Amino acid sequence: MRGVGFRIFILTCGMIVLLSTALFTPGCKKTESTAPLQEEIATAPAPNLKQAIDLQLVEDGFVSPIGVVPIPDNSGRLIVIDQIGRLWVLDASGNKLPTPFIDLTSRMVTLSPGFDERGLLGVAFHPNYASNGRLFIYYNAPPRAGGPTPTTTWNNLARFSEFRISADANVVDMGSERVFLEIDDPQGNHNGGTMIFGPDGYLYISIGDGGGANDNGNGHVPDWYATNTGGNGQDVEANLWGSVLRLDMDGGMPYGIPSDNPFVGKTGLDEIYAYGFRNPYRMSFDMGGSQRLFLGDAGQILYEEVDVVEKGGNYGWNVKEGTHCFSTATPGTSLGECPTIDPFGNRLIDPVIEMLNLANPASGVKTLTVIGGHVYRGNSIHGLKGNYVFASFSKAGTPQGELFVARPAGPGLWPFEELSLKSFTDHLGAFVKGFGQDPQGEIYVATSTVLGPSGTSGKVYKLVAAE
Repeated sequence: MRGVGFRIFILTCGMIVLLSTALFTPGCKKTESTAPLQEEIATAPAPNLKQAIDLQLVEDGFVSPIGVVPIPDNSGRLIVIDQIGRLWVLDASGNKLPTPFIDLTSRMVTLSPGFDERGLLGVAFHPNYASNGRLFIYYNAPPRAGGPTPTTTWNNLARFSEFRISADANVVDMGSERVFLEIDDPQGNHNGGTMIFGPDGYLYISIGDGGGANDNGNGHVPDWYATNTGGNGQDVEANLWGSVLRLDMDGGMPYGIPSDNPFVGKTGLDEIYAYGFRNPYRMSFDMGGSQRLFLGDAGQILYEEVDVVEKGGNYGWNVKEGTHCFSTATPGTSLGECPTIDPFGNRLIDPVIEMLNLANPASGVKTLTVIGGHVYRGNSIHGLKGNYVFASFSKAGTPQGELFVARPAGPGLWPFEELSLKSFTDHLGAFVKGFGQDPQGEIYVATSTVLGPSGTSGKVYKLVAAE
């Protein structure tokens, strides 16, 4: 089926596209854990937490840092993504340069300082950036005219653009912007946000379900699962929401479609690589091993999850929340049964990590939102080699983020435990808003003591072996 690059051109010419939705009611049975589709690999060694671990401050003074990305040109520089619309350069010594790498504040939607999931959400450098100077950015621009219904308006415009570096290696050419994809966003939350080039050289983008609760409301389309209203997460025909996209940025204009994307030549939008997500905020490729794609998906009210993403995979939302059957009518209570297969014959794939949401009355480790991280491949902390480090945004709704580590294993849910940090007791005293990883495999943590994009309490730390 044609990609969205063509569909957007048609819509801007004023034509109306009618989309039919067929109802599909597969047989239901008790939900059961399903193994990820990926080939099983050797189980990673269990984390050895006897070695003292700590966080080392790299730089502070940010507003709302949500990620750290290395510049792939052997300069040793890192980029800090500040949600308010700025990218900052950290030089090889970790010092923040005084001039932003890029400032998009004038092109963005106005953010709410108290709390906002919009903003400057992602940046990815072309694999050949050192020679071509190309980079790609995801941000939320002011909305276009119109809305999801005749009486409502769009909340913002999800914009995906290419930029090029200027003659100054520390400043982007602001006049070089080439928009390659725009999507009218009906709600302000659930925007996803990660952009990353995979080991195959293609650009991967995580996009949320369009916002609102339960994956329904304005801007959500009906899907095949009649028990639950809404359905952007399960829909693969009407829009790109609730998906991971995979694009060939060297394969044409505005972009190319990899020929092996799962819906090429079939029903479904060609850009989609995997689907069934709620708010896939942060994802990363393992730098070693089988280079699997790990993704943290924020839950609704009971369960948070981390997935291992495979091509064509359906990760369940809003049929399932974590490993449990979800109900839009009673989101605080899981259903006893739900489908395990979608109309395309794809299994609803369970996560590899499941955490209790803060609102879940059950006993156990809880979080307001899970923050996807990285598989540790550095040399500083030997006990973490090959293990997945991730975070709780907050364990109690206040600045109380925590770090966790999970042991990648085979089918089923992986065990995880909290990382004990020498300079912190119980929690970090801040919200964990994102991660980063440098070319050496070392991990960085981005935090702020303020819930929303305001103040200057944002800090970037490096995970290190304690002295």
